[in-house]
Amino acid sequence: MSLTTELADKLAEDTFKVMSLTGDERFFMEVAKVIGASSTTLEEAFLTSIRVRLAERRARAFLVERLTAAKAAASGTPEA
Repeated sequence: MSLTTELADKLAEDTFKVMSLTGDERFFMEVAKVIGASSTTLEEAFLTSIRVRLAERRARAFLVERLTAAKAAASGTPEA
């Protein structure tokens, strides 16, 4: 992993922690703007890491939704 990728990934990880604590789902855009003022290369790597994390979060929510529906169907109870 390159230095740029490592730094971007750590920044993305820390940014997600702040987003979770504050509830500000768009905070990463502010961080990207600050990064982009100095390094567009790091900004792009950061945004890529953010997009991957967001996609993973959506996919996990989808899996939980489907599993919940499958369990409800198997037990014959309506979904919550």
